[in-house]
Amino acid sequence: MNIRSVLFIFSSLALSAPAFAAEEEEADDPLEGNVKFGYLATTGNTETSSLNTSFEAAYTVGRWGHEATASAINASENKITTAEAYEAGWKSGWDFTDRDYIFGRLNWRKDRFGGFDTQFSQTLGYGRRIIDTDAHSLDGELGFGARQSEDQLGVSTNETIGTGALKYKWKFSDTSEFGQTLRFEVGNDNTFSESVTSITARLVGALNLVASYTIRNNSDVPVGTEKTDTRTAISLEYAF
Repeated sequence: MNIRSVLFIFSSLALSAPAFAAEEEEADDPLEGNVKFGYLATTGNTETSSLNTSFEAAYTVGRWGHEATASAINASENKITTAEAYEAGWKSGWDFTDRDYIFGRLNWRKDRFGGFDTQFSQTLGYGRRIIDTDAHSLDGELGFGARQSEDQLGVSTNETIGTGALKYKWKFSDTSEFGQTLRFEVGNDNTFSESVTSITARLVGALNLVASYTIRNNSDVPVGTEKTDTRTAISLEYAF
């Protein structure tokens, strides 16, 4: 099943979800986030397993906002690991107007089978809520900082980077939404970019079903390593 088929199925499910989902009251709790978990295993002629899990939490007090993220992916075939990646991040921001803010971000990535074994970036920047309505939201960010990387051959690089990001959400029903995130880190030695497309449909209460498609690219990788990696994930999400 290709990604277009997956997104079509989840779009249909999302549009029908209101008939099955219970209504929830809005809360004033400054803490919100979600935990996602997806697992698939097959046995028989070929034994395969895949696991994807992630965690996101945001805490807002006054003009200050803080976000923490973490994720892990693991896949194997016939007991041989074919994919293993981890990521963790932290972001703190301060609103100086209703739409404008400044932020600091730390982001760490590790991928045993990607072009780079580890990448760690530290950035400061400016963000703006370009669109902020009940149905649509669009945030844009620009920043600068530093990144330390080590490729699969053990070669380390330290460089100054410029960063950018766009984050769009479309709530097309009371219980479902479409999301698209683009981000990039541009350095003299390598440019990292990521696109994440997702559809979320509420099943019942705080339990959601999420389909996502991720594209990651590094412009300069060791010979014999692919520049682009893609991931298709179907997960259950618990929102809090």
